[in-house]
Amino acid sequence: MKLTLLAKDADSADQGCPSVYIADTGELVVQGQELVGEDAGGLQNPLPGETAVRISPEVVLRAVEKYRSGGA
Repeated sequence: MKLTLLAKDADSADQGCPSVYIADTGELVVQGQELVGEDAGGLQNPLPGETAVRISPEVVLRAVEKYRSGGA
């Protein structure tokens, strides 16, 4: 799977997350801090191998804007 970065948190400096990528499959991939323990307790029926990450709305919105503008 080839990933293309759409948006990254401007406050993360050289660190990698949170970020949103578009895959060559057309799917979005989100990179962020993993939810664990009580924070993950609100997830509905996570399946084996699934996880959830934290990401700011601003990063998601920038990723959507870039995607819609054909910048992927």
